[in-house]
Amino acid sequence: MNYGHDEYLYQVLTGNPCLLPEEGLYVLRYHSFYAWHQHNAYDYLCTDKDRQMLFWVKEFQKADLYSKSDKEEDRPSPQKLRPYYEGLIKKYFPVEKLKW
Repeated sequence: MNYGHDEYLYQVLTGNPCLLPEEGLYVLRYHSFYAWHQHNAYDYLCTDKDRQMLFWVKEFQKADLYSKSDKEEDRPSPQKLRPYYEGLIKKYFPVEKLKW
């Protein structure tokens, strides 16, 4: 394991008032750990909780990297999506500014 963007975001979110469920935080932290969730490596290091959370990491993978497109016409409009994501931010991060 290394300290990359996944761990950084996890540390930021857990260091701030964050209302994401534990499953969501777990997914953010481990979704890039492909050896574990794609190739079943390191199971001997897992706890029962890790094995339960593996379900959510695998569910997230269905909508992660391989769901994106390089075609301009397939890209969503940031202007149309902005209100939706601003609503999610207000819902799950009940502070005006996050501590980074």
